[in-house]
Amino acid sequence: MIDIERVRTNSEKYRETIRAKKIPLDLDRLLHLDLQRQEAASRANQLRERRNKLSEQVAQEPQNKQQLISESRQNGEQLTALQTELTVLEKELDELLGMVPGIPVDGVPVGDTDKDNVEIRRWGEIKKRAFVEKDHMQLAAKHKLVDLDGARQVAGSRAYALLGDGALLELALLRFALDSVVSKGFTAVLPPLMVNRAAMFGTGYFPLGEDNAYELEEQKMFLTGTSEVGIVAMQMNRLFDRDELPARFVGISTCFRKEAGSAGRDTRGLYRVHQFQKVEQVVFCENDPEIAAKEHLALLQNAENILQALELPYRVVAVCTGDMGLGQVQKHDLETWMPSREAYCETHSCSTFDDFQARRLNLRYRGEDKKKKYLFTLNNTAIASPRILIPFLENHQNEDGTIHIPPPLRPYMGNRAKIG
Repeated sequence: MIDIERVRTNSEKYRETIRAKKIPLDLDRLLHLDLQRQEAASRANQLRERRNKLSEQVAQEPQNKQQLISESRQNGEQLTALQTELTVLEKELDELLGMVPGIPVDGVPVGDTDKDNVEIRRWGEIKKRAFVEKDHMQLAAKHKLVDLDGARQVAGSRAYALLGDGALLELALLRFALDSVVSKGFTAVLPPLMVNRAAMFGTGYFPLGEDNAYELEEQKMFLTGTSEVGIVAMQMNRLFDRDELPARFVGISTCFRKEAGSAGRDTRGLYRVHQFQKVEQVVFCENDPEIAAKEHLALLQNAENILQALELPYRVVAVCTGDMGLGQVQKHDLETWMPSREAYCETHSCSTFDDFQARRLNLRYRGEDKKKKYLFTLNNTAIASPRILIPFLENHQNEDGTIHIPPPLRPYMGNRAKIG
């Protein structure tokens, strides 16, 4: 986890970050426990040294044997009690250390919610139509792309099933995004969808995100909400060679998320669902802020290229402190224009973690000086469906109700120019 020495020497910076990210962590309690642990560990060492000294004295002073044995017994009882105290201290301290956040890089906007995110740029024109637009569910009904009623009979609220061209369109978008990123030198991965607690904790989704994860209780496993978890955790305890970095992967997987705390929000349509498909970019790079910044921008550009090829208007926003996750030190969102919502809405998230995940999972590399160092990790969505279907259907609808298919996507849709 986090190096406790960083917290000791930068306590005010961490205090500020805990406030800004709204992390439920009592830093004073953590520092107090750390001090208690140091004192207890020091006393334990003194008792061990005394125990060793008494063992020598028993052999050297046979005339005092009984007295020394008695003192040695008392020493052992004190050491046992102290070790029990240390175990309790370390357990609580580790729990608190697991909630120490990554400190945002300079320039990250300070704010409380996504309303405080700062727009960086926009791309594409929002179409002004001469006809009454349909929303994505009206278009889906017209072309029989989605079955909500049937899916919800067997899987509950927020379930859906894609049919016909709806299923083909999702697969086309996923494959187009995957091929686009693979062409940039990324290695494709189909990672495990069920992972253990160590993987969820190591990538930073636990402990604060546990309410959003589906647990397979009997197996003591969890369903992942992104292929990032499997890809990053697969490298656990790995030592990279420097010439292997940056290591770039792109995962494609089904994802699961409870959407805890979103009751009553976005219940209509495909915006907020429990199961979805995602193509995710993941990068491991050297422990260097400049290299990480370049990789971050490259990941962001890959996603922008995909949206531009799909002819979807979007904007890039710098995410504020209150809208960032526990381990993220920098984050940008891509928000795609959704006519029915009359807003740009999040479809992609690009995050830099510095060594936050690497420390929790022991991901290291040999530096130029041959010393072992924790590496940096980054990730970004390439595409996520069905949310991307909302802007795709709504922005590409024609007056006759057909759906325009942009040229780069047509080879994945049987070379058709439109749906319907």
